[in-house]
Amino acid sequence: MTFNYSAGELSIRGHKISDIAAEYGTPVIIYDETYMTGMMRKYHSVLNSHNIPYSVSYASKAFSSVQMIKLLEAENMELDVVSVGELYTALAAGFPVQDVHFHGNNKTPEEIEYALAHGVRFFILDGLDEIELINGLASGLDDGDRVNVLIRINPSVEVNTHDYISTGQEDSKFGLSLSNGAAKLAIDNINNCGKLDFKGIHYHLGSQLDDSTPFINAITNVYAWLDEHNIDIEILNMGGGYGVRYTEDDVRFPIEEGFDAIIGHLKDVVAKSRNGAGREIPHVMIEPGRSIAAEAAVTVYEVGTVKDIPGVARYVSVDGGMSDHIRTPLYGAEYEVIPVVRSSSSSKEVSSHVVGKLCESGDIIGKDKNLPADIKRGDLLAVKTTGAYHYSMASNYNQMRKPAVVFACENGVRQVIKRQTLEQLIENDVR
Repeated sequence: MTFNYSAGELSIRGHKISDIAAEYGTPVIIYDETYMTGMMRKYHSVLNSHNIPYSVSYASKAFSSVQMIKLLEAENMELDVVSVGELYTALAAGFPVQDVHFHGNNKTPEEIEYALAHGVRFFILDGLDEIELINGLASGLDDGDRVNVLIRINPSVEVNTHDYISTGQEDSKFGLSLSNGAAKLAIDNINNCGKLDFKGIHYHLGSQLDDSTPFINAITNVYAWLDEHNIDIEILNMGGGYGVRYTEDDVRFPIEEGFDAIIGHLKDVVAKSRNGAGREIPHVMIEPGRSIAAEAAVTVYEVGTVKDIPGVARYVSVDGGMSDHIRTPLYGAEYEVIPVVRSSSSSKEVSSHVVGKLCESGDIIGKDKNLPADIKRGDLLAVKTTGAYHYSMASNYNQMRKPAVVFACENGVRQVIKRQTLEQLIENDVR
């Protein structure tokens, strides 16, 4: 296990969580660096075993920092960005710009200009108007300098996940429809552009998917459409969304078995396409983010007020909240909450609501969590599986400061993001 108890104390790679919290303060997000590199290598190993052209591109929206991006480069990962800020972070980390892919459903002209000026030549187009926009902004490039593009399509595949993280259906702000002609029109328009090279198809079905069925169905739908319109592609980008375990009830996406089924189906469909004439296997791209980062981290909080309401509930307040843990207030995401130190004197547990310190009744980290009956101010709690969409979605609501972030491995613990200072909270204020 990544995080486990040793002599009653939660540890990571031989380092006590309580020692890390004492050094860096709370809240603090602690990542298992070894777990993340292991996941990156697993994706490479699985795809490489199928003898197909492929690349693994990390979805930086899950968690982005200079040190994280340097870790990705060291593991031969490519990188997805969806904003000028994510691109700036990648450039600051020295990430090779030729391996950066620019996504987003509403890229601004300023973002596109910035990306082009810094050498980005790979865009995923999300709307018809982006074609003319990017082609026009690329007109100043050297004569032989062109921009490779994919179009993001909606393959009309239903997935079993929360509506907020389901993205491959027809009714979505993302992508172009296969059924209403928008995707075909996009390709025709791209082929008439002087600065754009159409390379293939992208789709992202949703997040927290736990089996290969939606990915298999998407391949079937996409290749039927490609055959119908006699369209060739060099790249098939199948997105990400591979599920992780937040609680014992969750099912992780089975990476080895899942990709055996997905790539096996792709090879079969490609061989039978064009009425049996077949096609070449495309370069397969995938975009894991959550599955690399989420289970690699815990967020550690210090307990403050413990409020017992007889016959009603017990509230355990911590020194963070929805400013660094928004997924539970946003759409009811469940997490496992555990004590950092297990008391040998008391094994009794009491159902408790773990709540934050922000001024919202919805500032809840977890309801009905079994915690020690003798929990008190100053104790530490760890919320598991907080490596994705926690720091990246953190805010300064109530002028809360964003937490520190550290990476841990067998060789030691290192800070990768400092805790935000009070001065930084108002550094952009006009005085």
